[in-house]
Amino acid sequence: MLNKRALTAPVFRALALTGRAAGVPLPSGQGDATVAERQAQAFVDALKPHRRPAKSVIAIVALNEGTEMTDFLLPHAVAQRAGVADVQPVAPRWGRVLLYPGLQLEVARDLASFDKAYPSGADYVIVPAMTDDNNPAITAWLKQQADRGARILGVCAGALVVGRAGLLDGRRCTTHWYFRRILLKRHPRAVYVPHQRYVIDGSVATTTGITASVPAMLALVEAIGGREQAQALATELGIASWGAAHDSSLFGLTARRAWNYLLNKAAFWRHERWNVDVWDGMDDIPLAFAADAWSRTGRVSIEAAASGPVALCSGLVLLAQPAAEGASRLPLTSNLKPVQQLDRTLSEIAERFGAARSEWVMMELEYAGSTSGVASDGAQGQPSLPTDAPGGP
Repeated sequence: MLNKRALTAPVFRALALTGRAAGVPLPSGQGDATVAERQAQAFVDALKPHRRPAKSVIAIVALNEGTEMTDFLLPHAVAQRAGVADVQPVAPRWGRVLLYPGLQLEVARDLASFDKAYPSGADYVIVPAMTDDNNPAITAWLKQQADRGARILGVCAGALVVGRAGLLDGRRCTTHWYFRRILLKRHPRAVYVPHQRYVIDGSVATTTGITASVPAMLALVEAIGGREQAQALATELGIASWGAAHDSSLFGLTARRAWNYLLNKAAFWRHERWNVDVWDGMDDIPLAFAADAWSRTGRVSIEAAASGPVALCSGLVLLAQPAAEGASRLPLTSNLKPVQQLDRTLSEIAERFGAARSEWVMMELEYAGSTSGVASDGAQGQPSLPTDAPGGP
């Protein structure tokens, strides 16, 4: 029998943190739409190519031991799909990269071989969230790339990695809502900017939580390839807009959210192992959104199922093994535009595990629902985040 005290103690600790995870006072609402439009245009202007007449080089860096799945897969997929740059996934070591909360892939180029192939450095470096935000090889390499003129883009908690490289002091920035307090404690000279999905200051850009990767990458595509190319890609992906507006006050721990989360965590006996069937040419984007969201329910772990490694649509090699006998399959819907899979998955999570679990996943993804401009182009029955977040103390 479970010890009641063992279950209730973490509940009270979480409740004590209610409203304080962010640790930064926030004004409510998104602010003036005209201001948000100007901010988005300033972001695009600051990212326009400035170094070489040839094709821009985008490096997307991963930590072999653990890199956030969507933070890595989506920027890579969007950049490859756009065709506006030479896109290079890199890691401290070539070979296996563990993605969290699930899946594994192979990266063919390590940092040293990238430096040899591109001695003048990348034009842009995308930095996802990582399990270790202070890996010496990555932070030293980021400093080197910045010194050579690369623009650095920290996605989600990738801002913590960018900060460890000494690139946030004195700059305006943002990050995933949960890590605001940590970021500013480490970098008191940094200036946190609320209500912007992406922020740039000089040569360093940062984004809010996980789902901001797509609009930020579309803004980068616009900077390199122009508005029309970005719009065509957004339509293909199923995105209505990729502006900077973001209501940061929606995201934070409330007593209800903390309680529901911990009750769910206590039900560890309900955990299920699922397979997702993967194949050569599979679209990275719906795979990433569905696998990431289901994994974040705390009830499901996802493993890729195939006879062996497969090459995804973007060219990344995903590691897979034969499906476990009798394992449930992760649901994917083939008739949706790629990004619209997120809304479908969140609805399916609500049907299977309840609305509170779907809401928690939205909080982790920092996704407000269809009104946020991500995955809102024609998708039906989209979930939306209740507006009971405290927005910080």
